[in-house]
Amino acid sequence: MTVPSTFVHASRDLERFLLDARDELGHATTHQTWQSVLAVLITFRARLTPAAGLAFADALPPLLAAMVLQDWDLGQPTKPFAERAALAREAMAFRGDHSILPENGIADVARALRRHVEPQAFERALAKLPPGAREFWAV
Repeated sequence: MTVPSTFVHASRDLERFLLDARDELGHATTHQTWQSVLAVLITFRARLTPAAGLAFADALPPLLAAMVLQDWDLGQPTKPFAERAALAREAMAFRGDHSILPENGIADVARALRRHVEPQAFERALAKLPPGAREFWAV
């Protein structure tokens, strides 16, 4: 069996996503972008059960899925979805004083992410998630 192209091209696809997200976020480097994207993904993940997190990760390119799943403390309670402003504050606080995620960072990452996923698979995954998930990724 052939190695799926999504895995063969995973690094290239991640780099393309990070460049796209960098431009959306207005960051200077993909290193800054990595931290901002991670903050958004972790903020979203905090509202998911492990099963829901796996369903969401399945709709992402492999290395973005890995970002969602890395270092997940499954013992943490699931948080409820909140208004976008509260979610933005949580994401901006992810790295404390080192955060450079702008207030509109969730929407910026959502715009970039939607250009790098298969739209129907992404929507199917969101439909399986708790109320608030679709609004989180709205652009």
